[in-house]
Amino acid sequence: MSETTEGCLLYLITPDRIDDLDDFATKLDESLGAGDVACVQLRLKGVDDDTIVRAAEKLMPIAHSHDAIFLINDRADLAAKVDADGVHLGQQDGDVPSARTLLGHGKDIGVTCHDSMHLAYKAGEEGANYVAFGAFFPSDTKDTEYRPELDILTVWDEVTELPCVAIGGITPENCRELADAGAHFVAACSSVWNHPDGPAAAVRAFNEALA
Repeated sequence: MSETTEGCLLYLITPDRIDDLDDFATKLDESLGAGDVACVQLRLKGVDDDTIVRAAEKLMPIAHSHDAIFLINDRADLAAKVDADGVHLGQQDGDVPSARTLLGHGKDIGVTCHDSMHLAYKAGEEGANYVAFGAFFPSDTKDTEYRPELDILTVWDEVTELPCVAIGGITPENCRELADAGAHFVAACSSVWNHPDGPAAAVRAFNEALA
C-alpha cells in the first residue's frame, strides 16, 4: 500500500464472523463495486486455519477484481499460504522481519501502532509498508485501550513518507476530519457492514465524504 494522489481512501475490514461465506462474498462484491476501496483485510476471530484459508480463497479474487489489495489479519503464515497481498500485524502478532521472511519483498506488511510514534518509527525501520493508529473514536468492533489525538496523523504525515491508516469507530460522518488531519487511509468495519442501508450504501457515503 502506498500513498496515492487520490487523497484518503477507504480500508475495509471484514466482520469477525462470517456465517454464510457465499452471501458475504456477494455483499463484498456489491460493496467494492459501489466506490473506491483501497484494501480489504480479512479479520476472522475464533476460527480455525481452514476457515480463514477458505474465506481468503473465496474473497481475495473479488477484492482483486475491484483493484483492492487483500490482506490477512495477524497471520503471516496464512497470508503466505494463500498468496495474499500481505498481512496486518498487531503488536502481539509477530514482528515485521519474520513476516517479511515468510512473505517476501513484494508483499505489504502493516503494523498496529496504537497511539505511539515510537512503535510507528520502529515498524518503519523494520520495513513495514504502512502503520495504523487508533482507536480515534469508540468502536463497536473491539475494546479500545488507546485513544490517540488527531495530531498524531498530522505529525506522521509531515515527518515520513510511510502511509498511515486511521482506525477505530470511523464512520462516513467522522472520516473527513481524519483525512484532513493527515490519514492516508481510514479503516472501517461495523459502520459498513451494519449500515442501515447496506454496505454498498456505506461505501458510497465514505467515498462522498472523502472526495
